[in-house]
Amino acid sequence: MSNTPVVGFIGVGLMGHGMAKNILKGGYPLWVKGNTNRAPVEDLLAQGAKEATSAREMAQACDILHLCLSNSPQIEAVMRGPDGVIAGAHPGLVVVDSSTADPASTLKLAAELAEKGASLVDAPLGRTPKEAEAGTLDAMVGADDASFAKVLPVLQCWAGNINRVGPVGAGHKMKLVMNLISMSYAALYAESLVLAAKSGISPQTVRQVIGSSRLSNGFFETFMTYAVDRDREAHKFAIANGGKDVRYANALANEVNAPSFIASATRQYFAMAEAMGHGGDYVPTIADRVAEFGGIDLAAEVAKGA
Repeated sequence: MSNTPVVGFIGVGLMGHGMAKNILKGGYPLWVKGNTNRAPVEDLLAQGAKEATSAREMAQACDILHLCLSNSPQIEAVMRGPDGVIAGAHPGLVVVDSSTADPASTLKLAAELAEKGASLVDAPLGRTPKEAEAGTLDAMVGADDASFAKVLPVLQCWAGNINRVGPVGAGHKMKLVMNLISMSYAALYAESLVLAAKSGISPQTVRQVIGSSRLSNGFFETFMTYAVDRDREAHKFAIANGGKDVRYANALANEVNAPSFIASATRQYFAMAEAMGHGGDYVPTIADRVAEFGGIDLAAEVAKGA
């Protein structure tokens, strides 16, 4: 396997751990860089990964380097600086950014990598940590032809549904569209549950009627599993991350002069939840925050309908 690319992974959290594990299972030599949570790092090291001390060291050692981080400031901090990826980049290196990021930042970083003879592929994710562990995530990819051909076999280790959506930057734009839809669903479902409850209709009835109609979807199911079953593990995605994605979507709309009436309203829901101190909670808990704002206790309404 001497011609097998060496792969690096920075950001082995809820999504990244499963992705990195499946890259190892695919037979690729893997380097990881840990953060404060050592458990996923130690698990990957036990499976044969090596640990780098800096992003620069990892870039020097790898042919393909994944990032799976929370936001563009984190990505820029890892990419730039004397110990960053760009400092260690070499001709032929491909950085695969699977984060949800600001496309304007993505394009600037791609240009900086190109000066070193390296390239950037944006491949943000769809689905949940469950699919990350199973190797069946969605990926929406922005890349040039050569870079896409180089990274595709590695992407296939962790993604079951891969869509190339355009050149570099297009993947992050598509992800913002996707997350604007999903976070707007969250705001809509939360408001609808509160409207129903205050009108005398139980959350269970809302789930039954909508869930058995053409309006159901996977996001509705996981959202209602929390809101009605009170299962806090149903949809592991933080309100702070959702709010960040909606802010990026609003910024993109402003940049291209697109209408953003719903995007602006969705942003306010997430800003409200964060201002109430719940940014670290998972997205479905926004239903509780809307209920609280509306003067009711959603858990109590669920109990009444049981």
